[in-house]
Amino acid sequence: MALLDTARAWLAEDPDPATGAELEALIARVDAGDADAADELADAFDGTLQFGTAGLRGRLGPGSNRMNRIVVARAAAGLAAYLVAHGGRAVVIGYDARRNSEVFARDTAAVISGAGIKAMVLPSALPTPVLAFAIRELGCDAGVMVTASHNPPDDNGYKVYLGDGSQIVPPADAEIAACIAAVGPLASIPQSDDFQTLDGAVLDSYVARAVSLLGDGPREVSAVYTALHGVGGEVFMRVVADAGFPAPVKVAQQFAPDGRFPTVNFPNPEEPGAMDLALADARAVGADVIIANDPDADRCAVGIRYGRDYRMLTGDEVGALLAWWIAERGRRDGRPTKGVYAQSIVSGTLLERIAADAGLGYATALTGFKWISKVPDLRFGYEEALGYCCDPEAVNDKDGITASLLMLELVAALKAEGRGVQDVLDDLGRKFGLYATSQLSVRVADVALIADAMARLRADPPTAIGGRDVVRMDDLEKGADGLPPTDGLRFTLENARVIIRPSGTEPKLKCYLQVVVPVTGDIDQARARARDELDAIKASVTEALEVMR
Repeated sequence: MALLDTARAWLAEDPDPATGAELEALIARVDAGDADAADELADAFDGTLQFGTAGLRGRLGPGSNRMNRIVVARAAAGLAAYLVAHGGRAVVIGYDARRNSEVFARDTAAVISGAGIKAMVLPSALPTPVLAFAIRELGCDAGVMVTASHNPPDDNGYKVYLGDGSQIVPPADAEIAACIAAVGPLASIPQSDDFQTLDGAVLDSYVARAVSLLGDGPREVSAVYTALHGVGGEVFMRVVADAGFPAPVKVAQQFAPDGRFPTVNFPNPEEPGAMDLALADARAVGADVIIANDPDADRCAVGIRYGRDYRMLTGDEVGALLAWWIAERGRRDGRPTKGVYAQSIVSGTLLERIAADAGLGYATALTGFKWISKVPDLRFGYEEALGYCCDPEAVNDKDGITASLLMLELVAALKAEGRGVQDVLDDLGRKFGLYATSQLSVRVADVALIADAMARLRADPPTAIGGRDVVRMDDLEKGADGLPPTDGLRFTLENARVIIRPSGTEPKLKCYLQVVVPVTGDIDQARARARDELDAIKASVTEALEVMR
């Protein structure tokens, strides 16, 4: 049987005793006639992991379609070949606290070093933005971050950056993939232990740069912070202390790095239940604000006081607040903000109004920070999935640490004025209209169902959604707004919008909903109306997609 021969050949060169034992047991079950084991083995060797959002991401385990030491070594060898062809001389490598992340990082360094390129590994498990910062700080030609961000605990990933500190985009991704495909057996890949493990200097520089983003305003603020079992906790507490803020209350059960993520179903602040412990702590201490980072700390979630309780802000609300604060602080300091505000095409469009009001440029980009970071003269960029770039000159990627720090500064400044975050959101609503956004995700067991659903929507698009006529449909695969083609559909309604696209990292369809409600009287009434209109659109989209599952 060809599949068993492939598996046995893989087992013979697997350097990892754990995945080797797992594969050996799986082969034995297949030999014994176990149909489930045969399906699992077939899936493990069903092609190879492909570059998606800036690199590799997949389930840990043996096989070419899994994340393991052979796949990582081949990826590193392909990257090294690409860099040698382009004159690359230095690479810095970071890693998070997931299972095998450090092993994958050191394997990568050994392969990069074996190719004659200087390889440097960060001194410990650190946030992704520290790696993005280190690329330019150290003058590297590329960077690798071993992380699966907020994916489930059995996943890991491999993000690739080039010398500008941003994640790879075409044609570099395809060129690196071609180099990976040309790599031979593991034994043929040169490796060397002559790589450098960095000391704490690069982290010191990152912390100093983060603190330098703040002004000299108030610092009195009470915060609750959760690292969601990730690597952001110690770095965030350090920048908070260096910036002069009181120490936040830590969500103790989630502060230490733990790749099993034992207190949550998914280690993503957006997932139901993920913020329950932080919300409980905030209620207990009467905090002004809740701050959360995802496991690799490139995202930031914020919770605020709302009436007598708390609520988590959407990514669009945080993006609008940060954009407003950056411009407002510049106005207050007599140093007007310059540059361009940018966002992903699926994010809410309030940012365009804020940018115009501040006399700033505005741009949209394809989904993913690898595209936002390419916007010329970028001053601030965000995507609704809790990603914010507040200092593109230093970290040309989303950075949950600096976004969190700026949110603390904003909350402290408002508190000194006797105001809160909701007051600013209400002010923005009265000035520009209430931009209400929401998301809907449909997870599927078979990825093929996603392509089928998109094809059916293209062939037979809806003429109405949530009781509103579809004014226009844009097939993003054909290009729109001057952007490169991408798989997605955008439906424009009167004062509303729906975008549907496949996730770039998970087996699900993602839908992005927006309604715009003018505020002519009571803002609470406008908010209730927006909520009702969003619910109607969400119900309509849900019904359409459930039929296609």
